Amino acid sequence: MAWDGEEYQARFDSIAAEGRDVHGEAALVRSLEPASVLDAGCGTGRVAIDLARHGVDVVGVDVDASMLDTARRLAPGIPWHLSDLTALDLGRSFDVVVMAGNVPLFTPPGTEPALVAGVAAHVRAGGRLVAGFSLDRGYTVDDYDAHCVAAGLTPEARYATWDREPYAGGAYAVSVHRRP
Repeated sequence: MAWDGEEYQARFDSIAAEGRDVHGEAALVRSLEPASVLDAGCGTGRVAIDLARHGVDVVGVDVDASMLDTARRLAPGIPWHLSDLTALDLGRSFDVVVMAGNVPLFTPPGTEPALVAGVAAHVRAGGRLVAGFSLDRGYTVDDYDAHCVAAGLTPEARYATWDREPYAGGAYAVSVHRRP
């Protein structure tokens, strides 16, 4: 699927102009007090840019060049990488890897285990993988948990929202897994 990065960004700019919060994902990640974050599936950089504004060393990766063009325009000082997350190899690890914005749902069906393995390989010992996605499109939290465990991560927390509302089932989940 090809995206228009400027059009995508305009939606979030409009939401922010209405006074609504567009930084819930970044706020949750900041609460984990990371020094470094990989924004995996960063899109136009909304999460990464907010983290960088708060002093976090952040790197963004996306498979869509248009999204990255917008991210580079908005924050030229952040390292942005064009890569498929299933084959990602940045040669470094991070305190937190975040997949915001339904990233697992935008990968081709059947590649979810490789997606999780690709991003989990960048989680340092003691670090976390944080992902939020809709559960009404065929990829379940049980599937995701199994892929995380296969990648060497253990479940730590699950929320219904990025604002850390308790998870009690439902159509959306934010999951936190830790590398021992």
